[in-house]
Amino acid sequence: MSLSLDKSTWKRVSFGDVIDSVTERVNDPSEAGVDRYVGLEHLDPGVMTVQRWDTPDKVAAQKLRFKPKDVIFGRRRAYQKKVGLAEFEGICSAHALVLRARPEYIRPDFLPVFLSSDYFLERAIAISVGSLSPTINWRDLKIQEFELPPLDEQQRIADLLWALERHRASVTDQATVLSQVRDRWIEAGLPREVSQTSLGAVSSVVSGVTLGPARRTIRHTAPYLRVANVQRGSLDLDEIKEVGATAAEIETKGLQRGDVLVVEGHASVYEIGRAAIWDKDESPLFQNHLFRVRAAAGFRPAFLLEWINSERGRAYIRTVAKSTSGLNTINSTVLKAMPVPEVELEQQDRLLNMLMQLDACRSAVEDEAVMIAYLRSSLLADIFGGS
Repeated sequence: MSLSLDKSTWKRVSFGDVIDSVTERVNDPSEAGVDRYVGLEHLDPGVMTVQRWDTPDKVAAQKLRFKPKDVIFGRRRAYQKKVGLAEFEGICSAHALVLRARPEYIRPDFLPVFLSSDYFLERAIAISVGSLSPTINWRDLKIQEFELPPLDEQQRIADLLWALERHRASVTDQATVLSQVRDRWIEAGLPREVSQTSLGAVSSVVSGVTLGPARRTIRHTAPYLRVANVQRGSLDLDEIKEVGATAAEIETKGLQRGDVLVVEGHASVYEIGRAAIWDKDESPLFQNHLFRVRAAAGFRPAFLLEWINSERGRAYIRTVAKSTSGLNTINSTVLKAMPVPEVELEQQDRLLNMLMQLDACRSAVEDEAVMIAYLRSSLLADIFGGS
C-alpha cells in the first residue's frame, strides 16, 4: 500500500518543541474534583482513545491531571504500546506522560496517530532506562528529533487513521453485542412455559481419577485432562500429561466423543463450573477436579454444554459453590441437582443452530477486526516508516 506522500515537505523537529509534557500533580486523588482515574491497565494497545477507567477513590498516591484532547502515554514499559487520547478530564497514573500538542506545530488529532506509530514507539523504547520496569524520562524524550509533515498533511493523515479507528470501534461493538446475544440466547430462545428437570436426571455425572504417589507404581500410563485443559467452551490441549492407571480405570474413566467436562474447583468463583466438550476419538482419562457429564438419550451433549455455560448455569454454580482455604468448589451432588430445561430434541437443535449462526457472525466480525489491525499497521508503516 502506498499513499504517495511527499516527504520533502516534512520538517525535523525536537519532540519537546512541538509537544508539552503536562505535569499538573494531584496529591490526593479523592480531592481531584474529577470522577475518572486512568491507570496504565486501562490503556488498550491498538486503541487510540481511552475506553476504560476507574474512580479516584480506588487509588492513592500522587497522580497527574489531564484535560480533553490530551494524550496519555504509558512511559513505563513503553514496549506495551499504550497510547490513548482522552475525551474527558481526569487524573492518571504518574507512570504515564500527559502529552499535549502545540497546535501551531502539531494537530491534536494527529498526535495520537503519531504516538501510535512504530516510528515513535521504537525510539521511545530505545531511550527507556531500567531493566525490570524500563521507563522513559521526559528530559530524554523531549530532545529526540522526528520528521513531521506540515499541518494540512497532518490533517489528511489524521482523518484517514481516525476513520479507520471509528470502523474498528464499530466492529468491536458488534462483536460485544454478538457475544451478549449469544450469552442470553439459549435461555431467551426457550418457550415461555418450560418444565425443569435436573442435570443428574438427563446425564451421568462422574468424577475423575485421583492423583497421588501410589500411581507411580502402576506400570501402565494413560493421558489425562486437568483443569487447565478445560476452558469455557473450548479445550486447551497444548499440554496433556500422563498418569499411572489401571485397566479398569481406563475403561470406566475414559472420555468418549460428546462427553462434557466441568471444572470442579477454582480460586475464582467465576471459573468454577466452566465446561467444554470432548470432540475427539481418543479416550484420555480426566482428573478428579473435573466432572464428566455424559448425556442420556433425548439430550444433545452440546445443549447441556451450552446450558451449563449459560448465564443461568453460571449463576447456579456460584450459588451452590463452597469456599475452603481459598478454593471454590462444587460437588457431584449439587452439579447433578442443577436445573435443566426439559425440551424436545427439535427445540434443542433449533437453539444450537442459532448459536452456530451467531458464532459464525462473531467469527466474521473478529476476522474483520484482524484485517483492520493489519491495515492500520500497514498505513502507519507507510506513512512514518521505522526509526
